[in-house]
Amino acid sequence: MNRFTRTAPGIGDLAIRPLDPDADAALLHAWVTHPKAAYWMMQDADLDAVRSEYRRITEHPHHDAWLGLLDGTPAFLVERYDPARLELVGLYDAEPGDVGMHFLCAPSDTPVHGFTRAVITTVMAFLFADPATRRVVVEPDVRNTAVHTLNAAVGFDVVGPIDKPEKQALLSVCTRAAFERTTTAGAAR
Repeated sequence: MNRFTRTAPGIGDLAIRPLDPDADAALLHAWVTHPKAAYWMMQDADLDAVRSEYRRITEHPHHDAWLGLLDGTPAFLVERYDPARLELVGLYDAEPGDVGMHFLCAPSDTPVHGFTRAVITTVMAFLFADPATRRVVVEPDVRNTAVHTLNAAVGFDVVGPIDKPEKQALLSVCTRAAFERTTTAGAAR
């Protein structure tokens, strides 16, 4: 059952449904170990490690994972977490209503112009569909300039670099107002 849907003009119908760590493990394994997913830091993970990681995430009270679909076909991954309890504890000043996010588009041999922007816009609309969400917080690798550009396009403001155990990250936040001001999110159905 889809939890969120949105039509992206020129791209298609995007939907987000809960991830099933067992049924979706092989698909996720192919995505997270692909060379284009280097910043996901799972390049050497085997199928069992991916399944275990996503079981851990889906069973965690402050972390969850979602599978994104394009016209019914799996096309992206979303993780949502509480940054006051995971990932960013002690690394920034958390505020009530903060939601952490990661997203990954499936690798493709035939990229579609505008797809990644449609995905991040959909992910943000999905997160802000929850009235309790006041800000979305991200911490991509400082070297991932492509995602910094996408983040800016949907309203993220850079807070600055932070040192995490696994990487130097560029902490950025996006308020609901900034997202609405910088995008045309489309109607959620």
